[in-house]
Amino acid sequence: MKKILITALAVAAVAPYSLAQSAIDALSLTQTQLRGTARFMGMGGAFTALGGDLSTLTQNPGGIGIYRKSEIGVTLDINAMSTETLSDVKYKDNPTTVACNNFGYVGALNLGDSPLRFFNWGVSYNRVAKFDRRMSGYSQSQGGSLTNYIADFTNRAGYTEEQLNFGENYNPYRSNADWLSILAYNSYLINPTGPNGRYSGMFHDGTVADAQLNTREKGYVDEYSINFGGNFVDMLYWGIGVGITDLSYTLQSTYDESLENATAYTGKQSGLINNADAGYYLNNYKHMSGSGWKLSFGLIFKPINELRIGAAVHSPTYWSIDHSYDANVDYSYCNPATPDNPYRPEKPEQTDVASFDWRLRSPWRFMVGVAGVIGNYAIVSVDYERKAYGDMTVSNAYYDGYGYIDGYTRNEAITNNIRDYFKGSDEIRVGVEVRPIRPLSIRAGYNYQTSMVKDVAANNEVEIVTSGTDPSYSFGKDTNNISFGLGYRAGAFTIDATYMYTKRNSTLHAYTPYNGMPTAQLPPAFKVKETQNNIVLSLAYHF
Repeated sequence: MKKILITALAVAAVAPYSLAQSAIDALSLTQTQLRGTARFMGMGGAFTALGGDLSTLTQNPGGIGIYRKSEIGVTLDINAMSTETLSDVKYKDNPTTVACNNFGYVGALNLGDSPLRFFNWGVSYNRVAKFDRRMSGYSQSQGGSLTNYIADFTNRAGYTEEQLNFGENYNPYRSNADWLSILAYNSYLINPTGPNGRYSGMFHDGTVADAQLNTREKGYVDEYSINFGGNFVDMLYWGIGVGITDLSYTLQSTYDESLENATAYTGKQSGLINNADAGYYLNNYKHMSGSGWKLSFGLIFKPINELRIGAAVHSPTYWSIDHSYDANVDYSYCNPATPDNPYRPEKPEQTDVASFDWRLRSPWRFMVGVAGVIGNYAIVSVDYERKAYGDMTVSNAYYDGYGYIDGYTRNEAITNNIRDYFKGSDEIRVGVEVRPIRPLSIRAGYNYQTSMVKDVAANNEVEIVTSGTDPSYSFGKDTNNISFGLGYRAGAFTIDATYMYTKRNSTLHAYTPYNGMPTAQLPPAFKVKETQNNIVLSLAYHF
């Protein structure tokens, strides 16, 4: 197995398909989830106008101004997730994880009777996204093949055999040609024996095929917040925050096809067998890690005791990301003219490990909220948030003659793909808290977030470009969260517990449809039902 670290590449976005990064990668890293303290989650995250909770440090920094005492707190999250893939065979995965997803400290300084009544500061940790998902789908009767898709875009790009043939020094990631085309050519998934030098895949009229896709995601996005804020005449609460983020994301995927009466290529002068049985596995590994920073500013206005109005804006997170991946193909065929000759491997290929540096600017976030407070007995809060996913941008590193990064340039191809595929996402949060007796609180919340994927992308009306040599991707639909919680205050301590149910449907695609593809030849696409059951426990001390 050849493993070479590549750091001096300037060809990352030359070919239309061989992108070192993609709009799909940008989306994977920037989606947030409803996470925080038990009180925050129990009220559906509707705290833009409330504040006074450690989770507001990552939502509305103005919420830190509500504090009149210092606080230290920690949260434990038990997450039971279920992923069910609907295909010709039903697959289900049920991982359960336990993690400390939030802890923090707020200090409150009483300034007496001055207009600035309190000056507060705080630090917190919050896991804003967790990746832990396994999806599998099987298609028993396929009308086409990934090999035909690769042949199609290889023909559209006009690549010659000289551009795709790397011989003994197999290193596709140094090429301006498409890397998946190179991998398929060298492992005999596509053959160059068509008319006028065109390439063809293994599927033709009369071919019978099935296909299976397996994906595994793991990782997280963490945010560390540093906030400052205050209370102006008990009417205007303000705060500013700096968020420092880090991420780790790993995706492993395997796509395989078994074809009967297929076109098998042997690499010889007349090396085509038109009625062979053939099959292959395409294995991909991708890992992204990095760090970023952002700024946020928020206000809460309390014109009367019974009413609070809040607003906050978050700048994009400016990510610096290291992205590495490799792939391999195992291809075999059987010639029906030699029935005693079993399946035999031909040209198994392993790519080098490639590593690229790039930068991502995540979406802007804007939120407003209003809350009604009825003495010490009840709170009703409603939020609206907008995330501008279509405004994300990607920049690639370029290198000097010694292989060191010499700067970054905006990748217009990926940025245009982001605009073509994605749109702004709306989030509605509603929360209620009732105190039947003074130490006890009962809470309920609802959170709804719309999909950020445009209809043209979700409905297969545009070709989806992915990164590296992995053609698979998934698109999520709307997300619903329902939560119920309890809180109890005992002296300087508060104990909170919440149960939250999350539901989201998505679609897993083995590869994208391409222009003019007949309906009968559409790639495998599987409906995925995702549910989560969270039990969240928080303990806080006020002093």
